[in-house]
Amino acid sequence: MKSTRECPDKGFTLVEIMIVMVIISLLAAMAIPAFSKVRASARQKAITNNLRQIGSAAQQYMLEQGVSQVNESRLEGTTTTAYIRPIKTVIGETYSGLTINTNTTQISVIENDGDSTRITFNL
Repeated sequence: MKSTRECPDKGFTLVEIMIVMVIISLLAAMAIPAFSKVRASARQKAITNNLRQIGSAAQQYMLEQGVSQVNESRLEGTTTTAYIRPIKTVIGETYSGLTINTNTTQISVIENDGDSTRITFNL
């Protein structure tokens, strides 16, 4: 004998959908600040690495050429006499004004992301 009871409609109720949306928004609210901190840290590390490459190339150039100072523009290029490949900026910082001499102990640039953070690399 068949039962006369009908099957309930399949699907989610409005309350279930609202609960899922609240959970997803809470997870997103916790993840976005953490992602932003990681992104800022990665930018600073990339800029520090660029400064390290410039510093190493400058020291090598000064030793080989027997000079006491060098401008960053003399180090970059794609020719065989260049010491490093052209530096790609991370967030609009400028490396073109850097002059490194034998007395320099650190080089730094200012990050152009609105808060003007100075990033320094010790040679």
